[in-house]
Amino acid sequence: MDVKYNKRKTALEAEIVFDGINMNPGTLPLLSGAVTRSISAENFTGKKGGGGRTTTGAGEKGARGLGQKWKVSPCVNIPPGETFTLAQIEGPGAVQSMWIAGHVTRDLIIRIYWDGQDYPSVECPLPDFFGCGWFDNTAGSPCDGPFSQLNSLMVAVNPNRALNCFWLMPFKSNCRITMENRSTTSDRMCFYQINYTLTSIPEDAAHFHAQFRAATPNLFGEDFTIVDGVIGRGHYVGTALQVGLNGLGKWWGEGEVKFFMDGDGEFPTICGTGTEDYFLGSFDWEVSGQYMPYSSPYGGMFYLEKPDGLYKSQQRFSMYRWHVVDPIRFEKNLKVTMQDLGWRSDGRYLPRRDDFYATSFWYQELPAAIFPTLPLPDEIAVT
Repeated sequence: MDVKYNKRKTALEAEIVFDGINMNPGTLPLLSGAVTRSISAENFTGKKGGGGRTTTGAGEKGARGLGQKWKVSPCVNIPPGETFTLAQIEGPGAVQSMWIAGHVTRDLIIRIYWDGQDYPSVECPLPDFFGCGWFDNTAGSPCDGPFSQLNSLMVAVNPNRALNCFWLMPFKSNCRITMENRSTTSDRMCFYQINYTLTSIPEDAAHFHAQFRAATPNLFGEDFTIVDGVIGRGHYVGTALQVGLNGLGKWWGEGEVKFFMDGDGEFPTICGTGTEDYFLGSFDWEVSGQYMPYSSPYGGMFYLEKPDGLYKSQQRFSMYRWHVVDPIRFEKNLKVTMQDLGWRSDGRYLPRRDDFYATSFWYQELPAAIFPTLPLPDEIAVT
């Protein structure tokens, strides 16, 4: 929000100019010149008056006898090996929320490009971008597969695997959002709604970024790198982590999360006290001898997959931490790591070899560094 003073008015009569992007309970009453638009399979461009005009689509059989305007195109099917453009928006403006449903699988890769960059600022398997990397419903009906609700301010995963995010994503000139189907055999069904505003964007507004990394397994005695190679000025705002345990043992989450920023060498500026502590829990998340999943506005361990006594012999965890009120600010560069650490039977620490899949979220100035190449589909598939 900008405060502009009319020379004919006193400071107490300041004229408030609201751009309509910083929405919260306190700003809801304020009118602005911002324009609201929404893109979906029923309005591919977000054009004013452009919704419900399709005459062909995934729902045309159900709409026979009713015709145009009757849910003719509720979703798209993305063929194997193809990339579909979910949104192409000319700005300035900001994406304010996204909803995606249908097939939830690491075969699907979401990418976002800002302001004409030919490489993405967001590149991530679809479920991991929404914090639920262990969810996969491609074996049968879209209603099948694992599910546990994630209920936070920035991301919500609701029944049944409805993926929602509320990260504010401003852009100065344009925005392109794509979805790639890396499956070699099957179409992937995608329902989506991308809600955005067209409005003026402050000059000091940074661009949203999200990067995916994996280690399967993490190397013995080495820290897992959540993100590295971030160059420029910005602030880190979140981590989504999926952990798959390898091997029996005691508590696995002694590893510290560390932030190396602005030229830090061997030692970080910020060093946490343990894995569960960073995700806003404590003492192994143990209540009455059991892990207790939880989901809160800024952090949680919301999904726990237990052994079934046969083929599923190891535990899996899903965690998130959003730095909304406490962003990690950096001026030149940033690296974030986490130790893979448990306990030996004699009370000593045990470096482990677990599977880690992390998505990091931050805002920064453009241009940003090019991301590392994504792992191959078979390397990160949920099996």
